Amino acid sequence: MAERAIEFNRMPLMTLEPLLDAPFAVQIHVAAVTPAAILGAYILLRPKGTPLHRLLGRIWMALIVVTAISSFFIHELDLFYGFSPIHLLSIATLGGSWNAIAAARRGDIRLHKRIVAGLYFGGIVLAGLFTFVPGRIMHAVIFTGAKWPAVLAGAVIGSILIAVVLRRRRGRLIA
Repeated sequence: MAERAIEFNRMPLMTLEPLLDAPFAVQIHVAAVTPAAILGAYILLRPKGTPLHRLLGRIWMALIVVTAISSFFIHELDLFYGFSPIHLLSIATLGGSWNAIAAARRGDIRLHKRIVAGLYFGGIVLAGLFTFVPGRIMHAVIFTGAKWPAVLAGAVIGSILIAVVLRRRRGRLIA
């Protein structure tokens, strides 16, 4: 009896095609925010005040500033003359970056920690979640071929997990 290969419905996990077809500003934005997300998590988990922390912090801050500036050239959500409420977050990120650096230089480490944690969790984690909404480029990159129920369930579960992590993290980082 010949064996018959059983093919399961395999959904492609990811494709970079929507990102490669996106405007250059989007590509720059993703190229800056992706390492910022990874590096930021690493910095938040590692000892503070070391030369390595300061070096990686400078790199992270540069990535955050590039991310914020590049967003002003992205106009996918055209709510007001090419801009949307997300651009307010970019302005807040630029101001927060400046204030975080100033606080660290003044020696106000408590304020520095609060600002940086807010930039990371608000500017990267929370704002990043909204990039996975159906119709956005990152949704197409990550969820190509996905069915609505799976995406919706993943978004709900992911949001709950992020909220739990943020609540626990915020208590530890600010204290």
